Amino acid sequence: MSLATAPLSLSAADHERAMSEYGRRAEARAYALGNRGPIKLGPDGRLLPEIVESYWTHGFYVFQGVVGAGELAELRADIDAVLARAPARPDAPRQDDGIIKPPYKWARPLSDPVGGTSANNGRHPAAMLQPEPERDAPAWTVELLDGNLHLSDACLRLYGHPGLLAVAESILGDDFVPYNEVTFVKEPGLGPSVAWHQDGTTHWTADDWDAGAHGFNFMTQLYPSTAANGVWVLPGSHKRGKADIKTMVAACGSDRLPDAVPMLCDAGDTIVTNRQLVHGSFANSSPDRRITLNEGFFPRKRVLNVTARRLTGAVETYDLARIEARTRIIQIAIDARRQRFPQEKPYVYRPLAGREDENRWTESTRANVLKNYNQLDMFI
Repeated sequence: MSLATAPLSLSAADHERAMSEYGRRAEARAYALGNRGPIKLGPDGRLLPEIVESYWTHGFYVFQGVVGAGELAELRADIDAVLARAPARPDAPRQDDGIIKPPYKWARPLSDPVGGTSANNGRHPAAMLQPEPERDAPAWTVELLDGNLHLSDACLRLYGHPGLLAVAESILGDDFVPYNEVTFVKEPGLGPSVAWHQDGTTHWTADDWDAGAHGFNFMTQLYPSTAANGVWVLPGSHKRGKADIKTMVAACGSDRLPDAVPMLCDAGDTIVTNRQLVHGSFANSSPDRRITLNEGFFPRKRVLNVTARRLTGAVETYDLARIEARTRIIQIAIDARRQRFPQEKPYVYRPLAGREDENRWTESTRANVLKNYNQLDMFI
């Protein structure tokens, strides 16, 4: 059965079989792009030019082997511990831990919570198929964790990874600034979809718009990312401006865009993804878990003194003081990583060079700087 002709009511098993067919056709195209390999830096400490060129050509690059086995185990353990502390259901009382923004976001199993709605500033204009979960499925599943860096010490250390920060510098310049950090949770047979969208909201009509105007996301995978459970993209779409996604989906008669490819990778790999790419993920009817640690960065010039509407509807202006307060977390993460991995050469974040002693990783900075850091997240 083709998903283009799927009935409105689709079982999880039928959805899994159809996704397998769709995925097999796209996997060869994904690997043929050739945009994968280890992080390779030149004498200047920046990515080799051919890697940067590949990123700008396709809009994403798969960095292989970024996280070793030991660190991967620490990350998995931390995220499992955070999930184990989740309330039994969305409306259950939450532990008063002093965290202002609730870290858990819930959805119905295999649902599409935002497609075709006005949620997230209406940036998901077309709905995805919503297969029926198995009868013994829970009523709710956690789909997102918000605020990775104050939820997990291992995530904070990953944030200071010298190779990844060198990648950020290579793409955005040495004065890059943070976006936010979340964990996408796609439990097998339960994980909801994220309808096709582009992340950027502010700069589409700017006179100086370019392919990097809305920055990028790092997506570190704690388990293999497959065609069935992973994120799909339209390669090169980051260079074409604002896409008419609703028309694209209607034209193909399905939520399965024919030219899309899955971002395939192994556990411990990190994908760098342009936020202007058309991308989305399908309901995870497969037996394979996906946990993605997402952390984003912007060019400073695209954020400084910019007024933007957050996905919640709040309107904010990012002045220099706001940016400098938020970037402190980068330096704290660098120091946290230095303490855990002293054999590595720490990355030098140039905007805070010489201010390392103000941003050491201590229990005091945990309580007074890191906790609730995500109140300063920036969105463009």
